[in-house]
Amino acid sequence: MDRSELVDLLTPEGFRLLDSLPPWDAQADVVRLVSGLRAQGHPAGLVASVLSQSRLRAKAESKFGEFASRMLFTDAGLEQATRLSVAALHAGRYSAAGISRVADLGCGIGGDALAMAALELEVTAADTDEVTAAIASYNLAPFTSATVVNARAEEVDLADVDGVYLDPARRTAGHSETERLTKASDYSPSLDFAFGLGERMPTGVKLGPGFDRSLIPAQAEAQWVSVDGQLVEMGLWFGALARPGIRRSALLLGRAGTAELSADADSPDAEVRGLGEYLYEPDGAVIRARLIGDLARELDAGMLSEGIAYLTSDAAHATPFATAFRVLEVLPTDEKKLKAALRERGIGTLEIKKRGIDVDPAQLRKRLQLKGTASATIVLARQSGKHVTLLVERV
Repeated sequence: MDRSELVDLLTPEGFRLLDSLPPWDAQADVVRLVSGLRAQGHPAGLVASVLSQSRLRAKAESKFGEFASRMLFTDAGLEQATRLSVAALHAGRYSAAGISRVADLGCGIGGDALAMAALELEVTAADTDEVTAAIASYNLAPFTSATVVNARAEEVDLADVDGVYLDPARRTAGHSETERLTKASDYSPSLDFAFGLGERMPTGVKLGPGFDRSLIPAQAEAQWVSVDGQLVEMGLWFGALARPGIRRSALLLGRAGTAELSADADSPDAEVRGLGEYLYEPDGAVIRARLIGDLARELDAGMLSEGIAYLTSDAAHATPFATAFRVLEVLPTDEKKLKAALRERGIGTLEIKKRGIDVDPAQLRKRLQLKGTASATIVLARQSGKHVTLLVERV
């Protein structure tokens, strides 16, 4: 979306047309829909804009729920926006720390600022892109405590705020078809700027879950967040926003509720042990937070192999921090023998999980030429350093 498209959309005619559209249907005949709207006399540019917004609102429901139907988005803005459930936890940190005035630097379409404003925090939301800032202004319009400015993070006056939140741009500039930046030195604003703020005032920094751990400042609390099993972000918290005694945290959000595993440092891995009756696959947040050892001790489990994020034990223990599997059989590692073993069992649908093994599951599945009506899960990993293939079932 460029500036002219946004100007056309932000008109009474634009909003009437957008609100008149039926729910977005990805299978609908878009050409026919466009032709119908054009026949009603609507300009081509406006038709394109409202259909794009209708598509994005439908896509945004997974992040913003029912609020998505009253918001505006860009493709890139939605891709990078914080899920509302996670943004609410961010906002809660500021409120719990007694911080009432926050600068959201690099606010994007305003997801985090929206959650802060909903808790009646005073928010100054800034974005360097003019279109994105305008969309954030629209999304935050219902909140009198929120102000949006079109400015670079480094230019925002912080004299009247108690804390700062930053979501540095980790993709190339633009509103669609952006590319991920592979070097932390290319983030905007820079990490030096963000971490510098953390040294002098309460600061939160949202980063990707694969962020280089060697760059994490010693004084920060690092929290990896997983939503319904999907690892979505790593947050760094400084000053009053960092909880005493916690430097590593794995936070899991899901339909069953919220669960957290935390420690004052990386936990040492558990000892490697022989294969037990049960196998555990830790959640990605636990793995990234390097709290596998603590989880293993909670489960009375050991490592399947050194450096491999699978745990094994002789008993099943319920935990939100890992998926548990019952080990049914140890299958051959040789591909031809594995193929024969799966055919003997009539397995035609196969889930392949792997760690520490250089294999493409999709290509392996094709080579196995599966036949049969049964479905199964196999785990390709290392046991005490040696390749092992396990037939398992979820507990």
